Amino acid sequence: MTSLTEYRESIDNLDAALIALLAERFKITKKVGLYKAQASLPERDLAREQTQIAKIEALSRSAGLRPEVATSVLRVIIDHVVEEHKELKNGFFRTP
Repeated sequence: MTSLTEYRESIDNLDAALIALLAERFKITKKVGLYKAQASLPERDLAREQTQIAKIEALSRSAGLRPEVATSVLRVIIDHVVEEHKELKNGFFRTP
C-alpha cells in the first residue's frame, strides 16, 4: 500500500514539472511578445485563443480531465501572456 507521504512526494514532483514547463512556456511567449511588438502586431489573437481552448478541451477529455478545469487554467495563462505582451509593446515603443 502506498503511503500518504509517497502520494505527496509524487504530487510535489508533478508540481515541480508543471512549474518547469510553465517557465519554459513563458520564455517562449515572451519571445512572441517581442516579435509582435517589433512587427506592430496586436497583443491578442482571439482566433488563436479559441483554437487553443478547443485543443485543450479535446486533450482534457482524452486524458480524463474535466475540460472546464484545464480551460480555466489556460485562460489564466493566456491573460497573463496578453498583459505581458502589452507591457513589452509599451516598453518597445517608449522613447528613452
